[in-house]
Amino acid sequence: MNKTEWQIANEWERDWWGDCSNTFNEEQKQYIYAHYMGLDEYKTNWYGRIGWDFGSKSVIDFGGGPCSMLLKSKAKNRTVFDPCIFPEWVQQRYEQSGINFVNTKAETLPEWSIRWTISIKSDECLLYNVLQHVENPELVITNARKIAKIIRIFEWIDTGISEGHLHNLKEDNLNEWLGGIGKVEDINQYPVVGKAYFGIFKDNG
Repeated sequence: MNKTEWQIANEWERDWWGDCSNTFNEEQKQYIYAHYMGLDEYKTNWYGRIGWDFGSKSVIDFGGGPCSMLLKSKAKNRTVFDPCIFPEWVQQRYEQSGINFVNTKAETLPEWSIRWTISIKSDECLLYNVLQHVENPELVITNARKIAKIIRIFEWIDTGISEGHLHNLKEDNLNEWLGGIGKVEDINQYPVVGKAYFGIFKDNG
């Protein structure tokens, strides 16, 4: 059976993470993404351990990978969706941290997942550096809008297509899919360098 373009790209992403033992560079980026996603209001610093405290909120991370922001966060409920097959210890780490890890694509959330996340009243969904990797970025955003009241996003745009990156994201498309207007900025704050789209989107429905 021939593999789809997305399956090939997803395997590339899995191989890129390797054994997931050194994620420092990606986690360093998360602290910069978080600022642009408006998460400073939740920021905490406990003896140098910087994270975010969402209090009684339920938070979902689409495409959180092996080192989701939610590992550095407190919330009433935390859920990570990611289709990659990571080493077993990664899933155990999430479980030991009290985080629900759902190993599936955000485009094809099974109906039970949608009902389940709604049942715990998801308040926020985080999307950061993920939409270039997915099969259908519009559908991912559609599902995020279904299961969360607020979407916080940070994505690279106008980057072209490359190995492991299936989509050349555009500002106009993201605005249309999110039903609002995001901000665009050329960022040069190492290791976060490039043209970024970011914002906070609330579901008025």
